[in-house]
Amino acid sequence: MPLLELDKLVAVYGKVEALKGLSLKVEEGEIVTLLGANGAGKSTTLRAISGLMRPASGSIAVNGRSITGLSPDAIVKLGVAHVPEGRRVFPGLTVRENIMLGGSNRRRASRAELEADAESMFAIFPEIEPFADALGWTLSGGQQQMVAIARGLMSRPKLLLLDEPSLGLAPLIVQQVYKVIAEIRRQGTTVLLVEQNAHMALSVADRGYVLETGRLVTEGRPEALWDNDEIRAAYLGRRTQKA
Repeated sequence: MPLLELDKLVAVYGKVEALKGLSLKVEEGEIVTLLGANGAGKSTTLRAISGLMRPASGSIAVNGRSITGLSPDAIVKLGVAHVPEGRRVFPGLTVRENIMLGGSNRRRASRAELEADAESMFAIFPEIEPFADALGWTLSGGQQQMVAIARGLMSRPKLLLLDEPSLGLAPLIVQQVYKVIAEIRRQGTTVLLVEQNAHMALSVADRGYVLETGRLVTEGRPEALWDNDEIRAAYLGRRTQKA
């Protein structure tokens, strides 16, 4: 069975229907990306999966178990971690403290275990290791993004939801962040990725879903999406050489 399955998901903000019967699947071990313009429903999809908003109808299942309507804390305990858009690093805490906050749901874990796991994050994110004891506000945007992803991994998720990890970052830093995303998958974590940078997202993804105003337009493997002239022109932009 899929690790994640959405079936006819409807989500509403006031009188606006943000998701209009969305269905999709993510298999264990995949990187899957959600693509589309602003207002397509990409971030809303992640918020519904992580319990930050309650769907109006439809279902969400992880490993065949319904998580529809569960609290965010309960969903994290079932192995789903959400790294939202905007990084949201706590400026008055050190990098190490920010990362350790991600393990707060692991109530049976000792402080020594959490500290050891936080140290292991620096092997995945060597760029931020020199700043382990620096305050969050002193970091660059790219470094803060790495801290946010490391914090998400501290819950030991089966599925990591990443919302616009390249937002506001310089091209060289975006490449570094995407190398980390590929490494996360190699280490066994499934990733559902929301991006407007279609080129970078499809460079690491196994499959992509293209959304428009809450509906699924098409899905497929990266090359199939790029080779569809109509889809590429409308949703993906100009294709560039892969990094």
